[in-house]
Amino acid sequence: MLKVGVLGAGHLGKIHLKLLQQSSKYQLIGFYDPNNQNASDVVKEFGYRKFDNITALIKAVDVVDIVTPTLSHYDCAVEAIKNGKHIFVEKPITSTVTESQSLRNQLKDKGLKGQVGHVERFNPAFIAAKDAINNPMFIESHRLAEFNPRGTDVPVVLDLMIHDIDIILSVVNSPVKNISASGVSVISDTPDIANARIAFENGCVANLTASRISLKNMRKTRFFQKDAYISVDFFEKKSEVVRMKDVPENPDEFAMILQNAEGVKKQIYFENPSITENNAILDELETFADAIKNSTTPIVSFKDGAKALEVAQQIIDNF
Repeated sequence: MLKVGVLGAGHLGKIHLKLLQQSSKYQLIGFYDPNNQNASDVVKEFGYRKFDNITALIKAVDVVDIVTPTLSHYDCAVEAIKNGKHIFVEKPITSTVTESQSLRNQLKDKGLKGQVGHVERFNPAFIAAKDAINNPMFIESHRLAEFNPRGTDVPVVLDLMIHDIDIILSVVNSPVKNISASGVSVISDTPDIANARIAFENGCVANLTASRISLKNMRKTRFFQKDAYISVDFFEKKSEVVRMKDVPENPDEFAMILQNAEGVKKQIYFENPSITENNAILDELETFADAIKNSTTPIVSFKDGAKALEVAQQIIDNF
């Protein structure tokens, strides 16, 4: 088992602590949180060991799980790398692209592993549908959330949209060609609603919308490709694949058949991939343990995290 310690015991940090305590791949050593009252409350409620400073915690573990505010990700990670520890860090990887590139270089120099917490990669609806996603040419993504003061210290692009940026970059095998975007601040000092259009060099276009002041929650992405349409509902954890194939010689009388202006006929097939329930946060943490033990590349590497942040920053710069 890998010894692990958590930096940050806020809302998400508590979830990480609970899951790491349950995991058969980690031994939870303890946590550090600079807010003494919050740290004491966590000890009282859960009984986890509290460390008095970051350095003491880092030296006691093999893996450092960074669940602190984004602005402190870089400093925490540098301290962990300096002490030869593997790092799991919540998204976004850092607050600047320069910092993310620096961390990648430092990890490489030390021969350490790093993974970024882009949890939607482990969403069962995406896992069930991703094998059907093959060279998409148009992608439509909506991520809408009810207002929550937590997270408003950063633009909605870094708070919410970055999830979809990472998903899209993971399935589009092409460099970004250009980006156009708009953002509006309604309640926060930074944009609460944003829309971005990402054009890739292979012709694929992705249209992303994110809002953190909606009346209802929605996390849905649609992928359009030649002869197929794939819908992934990250919130409801459902996915659907609609395929178009040549009409068989003797189609079923209830078959749905489309005919274009040139007379070409296609039959529509509906598939609902089997969804295997999981705990996505536990899965991302445990696959990181596997990557460390097996010396393999983490599912969401620091390279992936840096790439998502770079695109997110380009979107923000286009406002």
